[in-house]
Amino acid sequence: MKQLKPAYLLALLSALVALLAFCFDIVQQKYKLEPFSSTLLLSLSLGGVTFILLYFGIKVFLQKRLNKMLKKLHNPPLIKGNRLNKMIDEAEQQVNTVANHRIEEIIQLKSQDSFRKEFIGNLAHELKTPVFAIQGYLDTLIDGAIDDPEIAMNFLQKASKASDRMTQLLEDLDAITRLENPELSIEKRPFDILEVIKEVYESVEFLAKENRIELSLKKEYSSIYVLGDRNKISQVFTNLVKNSILYGNEGGKTMITLDLIDKLILIEITDNGIGIDPKHWPRLFERFYRVEKSRNRHEGGTGLGLSIVKHILELHGQNITMQSTVGVGTTFTFGLEKSSKNVQLSSRGVPIR
Repeated sequence: MKQLKPAYLLALLSALVALLAFCFDIVQQKYKLEPFSSTLLLSLSLGGVTFILLYFGIKVFLQKRLNKMLKKLHNPPLIKGNRLNKMIDEAEQQVNTVANHRIEEIIQLKSQDSFRKEFIGNLAHELKTPVFAIQGYLDTLIDGAIDDPEIAMNFLQKASKASDRMTQLLEDLDAITRLENPELSIEKRPFDILEVIKEVYESVEFLAKENRIELSLKKEYSSIYVLGDRNKISQVFTNLVKNSILYGNEGGKTMITLDLIDKLILIEITDNGIGIDPKHWPRLFERFYRVEKSRNRHEGGTGLGLSIVKHILELHGQNITMQSTVGVGTTFTFGLEKSSKNVQLSSRGVPIR
């Protein structure tokens, strides 16, 4: 049925009222009613019919118009109140819901835009630092320092170090981009977590000695097999242990604790370093977010380590938590699924000896 326009609807109502008056005049002539009675009856009849026609006419008109407008929404609601006031209340509620949803979208878009600007600014800064360093060393060499073998070698080593840092930054950016791909999946296989910890400790041994940090396990453990992607879990340990060294106090300690809880291996990486102020906790796992804004002490890091850790553990169906006290130290805690098979398997399911 085609929707009636307001003008047509009023014209129809007027015609019906006129028809009613005409019919009433015929009845009056036929039954010869008294003037008072006929006037009263005519008023009541016209009033009642007009109310009914207007009520249902306005209801149908509003209902169709509101539903037509709401159809433009992504998930359009359907206004189907039985009474006019209920229908208006429904429409008001739907409009408020849509308005609140739009406000939330605007807030989210502003937040994303702010994050994008901050991310670009941080990325530019992180890339600019090693590039300018390399440029400075090369310019100095070109200006004549290359003639002194000792100075030349010193500057070349520094340029190489800055180049390594830029390479690490690009590799971390590539890693986090791949980890944020929703289609990315991992293949979980059994492996000995103690072997991974030993390898990580060996890889950061020089850095730990340089900062006089002692690396240890809480106690002696026998082999503990977990399910996961060995290389990615190794990266988790590497990033967390490196952080504990870089933000540790000279002569401090980094200790790893392993506990079995049901079918989960609970892992804690604890240090007695400088700690993290609670105001930084909500943003700690964001890309490029640094607790210490000054880069003169820890400029070896890329600011992406904890974000990579978070994404890897989420791929394993796990979360990471953090407890910290300023001046006392920090503990990162996460879990890994315990393997029912105490043997490491290759991608083909063949035991690795």
